[in-house]
Amino acid sequence: MSTAKHLPVIGVGASAGGVEALQQFFQALPRQLPAALMVVLHVPPHSGSRLDAIIAGATSLPVLRARDGDRIQSGHVYVAVPDRHLMLEGDHVRLSRGPKECRMRPAVDVLFRSLAVSCGARAAGVVLSGMLDDGTAGLWAIKEHKGFALAQEPAEALYPSMPESARDHVALDHVGPVAQLAAELLRWSQSAKDADAAGPDGQQPHAVETRIAAEANALREGVMQLGRQSRYTCPDCHGVLVEIQEGKVVRFRCHTGHAFSIKTLLAEVDTAVDNGLWDSIRAMEERLLLLLQLSELATDSGDPATAERYRARARELDEPIQDLRKLVLDGRLFGHESER
Repeated sequence: MSTAKHLPVIGVGASAGGVEALQQFFQALPRQLPAALMVVLHVPPHSGSRLDAIIAGATSLPVLRARDGDRIQSGHVYVAVPDRHLMLEGDHVRLSRGPKECRMRPAVDVLFRSLAVSCGARAAGVVLSGMLDDGTAGLWAIKEHKGFALAQEPAEALYPSMPESARDHVALDHVGPVAQLAAELLRWSQSAKDADAAGPDGQQPHAVETRIAAEANALREGVMQLGRQSRYTCPDCHGVLVEIQEGKVVRFRCHTGHAFSIKTLLAEVDTAVDNGLWDSIRAMEERLLLLLQLSELATDSGDPATAERYRARARELDEPIQDLRKLVLDGRLFGHESER
């Protein structure tokens, strides 16, 4: 058994359709695996999660709900809990309520980046089924630190967007069905314990971003030096976003720490546009109702001229309200990016 000092660590990330993919993946893993595994599945922050029990039903490896401070062990599986980023610091589990990344906490990119920083060439990352593109930037970091990067064959995934994005933006070591990924990881882990795990300089950008995810003050850590100032603002806090480009991967981070891939930023902007249009419809319809009430009050007061004037102003509002309704109901404007 590898000691924690030389232990390869495999990060596994998934989202929509990920439960089925994770079950298949763990069923294909051997009973003896000389590596630790850390698993992130996107789950709502206030829901209970039985992912550890589901994975335990698919493997004979010990499966644990991750606890802050746990020392990782070979052949053990550590599963993220809702509303906490799952990270590795040295050879210990770190749980954090740091800023959301790709709208998620836990986020796959956060886990992968922490593995790259802590493990270097002893880190591996696996992207399974999911929507949008969480995991792509994290796999880039793993490859940048000489680690091993894999993705599920998109045609096999229930939701192919996450593995497609990883395949299209990162020089992956292997893309294939989950059973093949398990076999590749076994071969890799048998030799990875002897790989270089020298940690990067503390000012290296991935180390800075890992500290931000671990609840450090983003502004004090130098977040504004991670990229050039963008034209966009953070959908969560409306702070300035810096644009970070790594190869073909473009992403954004604000001065308070929130981070977005380009696709998740587009999804957030779509949501803001959608909400704004519905707010406008609601406000205009309230104006129309108030004008009609004023017309009724004028009628009751014996002032038909004023009543008609209010009714005319209400009628003028009907056409722009209908135009807004057509716009907000137009599915072409708000299609899911991952389904195109």
